[in-house]
Amino acid sequence: MRLKQILAVSAMVLGFAANAEAQSPTKITIGVVPSVPAGATYIAVEKGYFRDAGIDVDLQNIESSATAMALLAGNRMQVVEGGVAPNYWNALGSGLPVIMALERASSPLYHDVLIRPDLVGKLKTPLDLKGRSVAEVAPGSSAHYEVGKVLESVGLSLKDIDIKYIPFPQMGIALANGAVDVAFEVPPFGELVSSLGQGVKWIDPENYIKVLPSSFVAYFANTDWIKENPELAKKFFLALVRGGRDFCQAYHHGPNRAEVVDIMFKYKISTSREQIDHMSWQARNPNGRFNAASIIDLQDWFFKEDIVKAKFPVERLIDSDYADYAEKSLPKFEVINKDSKLKGCGL
Repeated sequence: MRLKQILAVSAMVLGFAANAEAQSPTKITIGVVPSVPAGATYIAVEKGYFRDAGIDVDLQNIESSATAMALLAGNRMQVVEGGVAPNYWNALGSGLPVIMALERASSPLYHDVLIRPDLVGKLKTPLDLKGRSVAEVAPGSSAHYEVGKVLESVGLSLKDIDIKYIPFPQMGIALANGAVDVAFEVPPFGELVSSLGQGVKWIDPENYIKVLPSSFVAYFANTDWIKENPELAKKFFLALVRGGRDFCQAYHHGPNRAEVVDIMFKYKISTSREQIDHMSWQARNPNGRFNAASIIDLQDWFFKEDIVKAKFPVERLIDSDYADYAEKSLPKFEVINKDSKLKGCGL
């Protein structure tokens, strides 16, 4: 009799353990560039959207998607956030298991070309960039395309400038000490450099890009992980879209603006809450949908410049299933603040 009781208790304990294991959140590692677009990810964490989906996220800061693509391909990170750079095409060409799953930011991007304060008045047009040192975040970043478009407007190319690779947080120091003449920055770093007097905002690259909205900041995913976890991937990206929609409401100065600013401040997007509130934020598509024409223009430019060796059809570059799923699963997005005059993020 005692043996039966022991066996019954053991079965019960094993049942509880199996149930607890089944209900425990699934861990997903995300490589995050801690800039303004990361606000959507931080919102999804803080508002419990990942938790609701049964997901425990491990956020790992990275400098750019270019530096983390190998970690993504090796499934050490399941998702990586950042700009769409040439190394993505290189990964596809090598048959690596990567795909763009959702758009992370789009026009207006509020990217800045900043110059040293002592060069104000000396650099008047993009033609004056010839021979100048220009800071970009990493080799093979999407900044090549944006800076390249600026240079093309006056008949120059990347070969006509001296590119220096410097992480975004260090570009202001490089400008201030004269290590570079020009820096290509993204929010919040451009605003920080400007506010500290280390550099002066000069040119918005989007004024030189013909295919708009620009749509080349992305959530990249490991396709092996997706194949093994199709339902989990759908839940994960839906949680990101929910965070992105909250971000868009705050972008348009909706009723959640203060809450979202607090979240971005908590995650150290800037050391000043007031600065986050007053700086320009990149827009995004409320369903995470890419402007495919923008990605193709980016690809064509990289190919023309011999930066990438092969082109791919849009369906190999972008998996639109997750934007489709979000659009079907969530109510139609509408901006709450009807007085907003800002472009992008649903308007």
